[in-house]
Amino acid sequence: MTQHFNHIIVGAGLSGIDAAYHLNKAFPDSSYAVLEMRHALGGTWDLFRYPGVRSDSDMYTLGFRWKAWTGTKAIADGADIRAYLEEAAAENGIDEHILFHHKLLRADFDSNAARWRLTVQRTDTDETVELTCDFLMSTSGYYRYDEGFTPEFEGRDDFAGQIVHPQHWPEDLDYAGKRVVVIGSGATAVTLIPALANSGAGHVTMLQRTPTYIISQPETDPVAKKMLTTLPQRMASKMVRGRYLAMHIGFYEFCRKRPKEARFLLRKLLERQLPDDIKFDDHFQPPYDPWDQRLCLVPRGDLFKALRKHTVDVVTDHIDRFTEKGILLKSGQELEADIIVTATGLNLIAFGGAELAVDGETVNLPDTMAFKGMMLSGIPNFAFIVGYTNASWTLKADLVCQYVVRMLQHMRDTGQSVVVPRKDPSVGEEPFLDFAAGYVLRAVEQFPKQGSQEPWKLKMNYFRDRKVFAESVQHPALEYSNPPKHRASVAG
Repeated sequence: MTQHFNHIIVGAGLSGIDAAYHLNKAFPDSSYAVLEMRHALGGTWDLFRYPGVRSDSDMYTLGFRWKAWTGTKAIADGADIRAYLEEAAAENGIDEHILFHHKLLRADFDSNAARWRLTVQRTDTDETVELTCDFLMSTSGYYRYDEGFTPEFEGRDDFAGQIVHPQHWPEDLDYAGKRVVVIGSGATAVTLIPALANSGAGHVTMLQRTPTYIISQPETDPVAKKMLTTLPQRMASKMVRGRYLAMHIGFYEFCRKRPKEARFLLRKLLERQLPDDIKFDDHFQPPYDPWDQRLCLVPRGDLFKALRKHTVDVVTDHIDRFTEKGILLKSGQELEADIIVTATGLNLIAFGGAELAVDGETVNLPDTMAFKGMMLSGIPNFAFIVGYTNASWTLKADLVCQYVVRMLQHMRDTGQSVVVPRKDPSVGEEPFLDFAAGYVLRAVEQFPKQGSQEPWKLKMNYFRDRKVFAESVQHPALEYSNPPKHRASVAG
C-alpha cells in the first residue's frame, strides 16, 4: 500500500531535523516522515569522518534556536556535532519519524489530487516504494554524498602509494610516520593538515594552486562561557547568539564594502603567526577579495603552530603529473609522498539528484526561479533549504521553516490546499549561488535561477533576510488555490 503523510522532509541532516521540529510543533496532529538515504542521521556531520573534522561556523549560531549549544567549544568537532543532532532528534521524537535507507528518486505533483507522489529507493534492499504527501520539503543541501570532486591528474595510476579523498576517508588508513601530501587549501585541507601532523604523520605538505584567506579563531570563548554560566539559559543563549551574529555578519559586510582594508587586516593577523621562513606573499595572498570565496577558520591557530614546528610545510605550485614517488610540479620540483590526499573540493547536486515533475512533466531546474531562496516558480507545495555561504547554515534554515509554517497555517485557515510561486516575467535572471568558489562555478548552471530583485533575490545578510521572511505569506507572487482550479505550470 502507498503510505501517505501530510509532510515529507528529504534529508535527516541539520536542516532536516530543524524542519521536522518546526512542522511538528506547529502541526502536532499532522503526520510527517523524514527520508534519509543513509543509515544514520546527521547528514554532512555523519558522512565526513576524516581526522580533525569540525564546524566551520560557530556552534552558537550553527546550533538550533530551540536547543541551545552548551558545549565549551565554539568551533566543535564532528563527533560532538553528531551527538548534539542525535540528542536534539531524540528529545523531540524526531528520530522515530526518520525512514532510513530511503532515497528519493522522483517526486511528481498531481494537480488534481493536490499531492505529491514520491518514487523512493530502499538503499539497503534496492526495492522501490511509493509514498505520497501534501507538502514536500527538500533539506538535502547541495553536496553530492556519493562522490567528491577530484580533477583528472595525469599519471595517477603511476603513483605507488595510496590516494584518498577526505569525503571517503578509510577507517583503517595508516599514516603513522608517513609522508602525506594534501592537495588543496580550502576548509577541508586546513582542518585535515594539522590534525594529521598532530596525530602521527611523519610529515605533511600542503600543496595549493591558489591561496585561501585564513583566519584564526579561539576554540573557546570566555565571554560566551561567562554568559552561559551566570545568566538564565534562555537569556544567555540569545545574547551569545546575537553577539556572534553581529560579529560575523559585521565582518562580512566590512570585507565586501572595504576589501582593500580587509585585505590589509587579514594580512596583519596572519603574518604574525607565520614562521620567518614562510612568506605571506608566496603562500597566503589570494588573488581575489575577502569573501569572494568563504574564509577558512583555524581554531587555536593549529595550522600555523604546525608550520612553526615544521611538521607541516606549504608549497604553492601547479601539478604537472603524478609519478611513482609522488607529484611532479610545473616548477620541476617533485614532492615525494606515501599518501596523497585530494582535498580538491566537493560536487554539487540539486535536491539530492531527485527529479521533480508536475503532472508527469519533468521539471528542468534552470527554467525555474527561486522565490525567497526557498520555493521554485511553477512548482506547487514544495520548499527547500539552502543555507548561507557566509554564515551558519541553520540561520537560513530557521527563516525558511518559520515561513513555511506560516504559509501552511494560512492554507489551513483559508481552506486552501495548493500554493505555488509565479515568477514575474520582468524580473531578470541571475545565478542561484552568487559565489566564486570552484565547486559552485562547476555546477551552478544545473541549478535554478535567482532573480534580479526581491523576493526572487536575497542578499547574504541574515539581518536583512529576517525582515524579508517576516513579510506576509499573502505575497502577490504566491498563488493559493484548490484543485483543479489552476493547473500547475512548470514554466511558472
